[in-house]
Amino acid sequence: MATPKKAGPARAEAGGAPQRLIDVHHHIIPPFYLAENRDRIAGSRGGQITPAWLEWTPEKALIAMDRHQVATSVLSLSSPGVWFGDVQVARSTSRRSNEYAAELGRKHSGRFGLFATLPLPDAEGSLREIEYALEVLKADGIGLLTSYADKWLGDPGYQPVFEELDRRKAVVFVHPTTPTCCQTLMPGVATVVAEVPHDTTRAVISLLYSGTLAKFRNIRYIFSHAGGTLPVVAGRIIDYAPPHLAQNAPNGVEYELKRFYYDLAI
Repeated sequence: MATPKKAGPARAEAGGAPQRLIDVHHHIIPPFYLAENRDRIAGSRGGQITPAWLEWTPEKALIAMDRHQVATSVLSLSSPGVWFGDVQVARSTSRRSNEYAAELGRKHSGRFGLFATLPLPDAEGSLREIEYALEVLKADGIGLLTSYADKWLGDPGYQPVFEELDRRKAVVFVHPTTPTCCQTLMPGVATVVAEVPHDTTRAVISLLYSGTLAKFRNIRYIFSHAGGTLPVVAGRIIDYAPPHLAQNAPNGVEYELKRFYYDLAI
């Protein structure tokens, strides 16, 4: 991840050297994205859009960062993301979102980084966006959702994307969403209450069971919300691992889980 170029607010350590705080879980809300997807955003959050979404601006973000002594925030788009069934719309929204965030980084040098959005499950478009984001926009990494169109990250259709991310030794920030299968399991209960944190666990299991983690060792993962429900069920994943998992996790499941980074945004 990018090191700030400008000296921003920092927290002093006992020895006098400043501690540079980098927030890897900071969502942008581009004005065009909110205008075009207001109903979808509300639907993904129990029918309401919180003031944090409606009132977000780069200026307010910088004020909050200074208040909490954050030198740099790495920007990413949150759930529901850009995939709503139309390939061209997803590609366009990804590109515009990434360029919006990159422009903020140029305008406020050193204060904003970028985890670029991809138009998955469109693998071809995602490969193009990886190249553009990392080579042209100089993104710090790639931001993925835990699932797309009821297919989790270990799905075979995503293998070309992970192969490219592995080749580039990319940082991948994974944020949960609600799969379409589970949006109305508990009527009256917002999916952000239970389904969102559990989809992180589904994504990790998918990566593990599919062999994606074993095959692509150069990707560095950051999982949101302290891993969601993963810490609670990790013991079950270990205890009930099927025989074939020994090939996909030769050093053991616990070893694989410890390879990840977990942010503390709860």
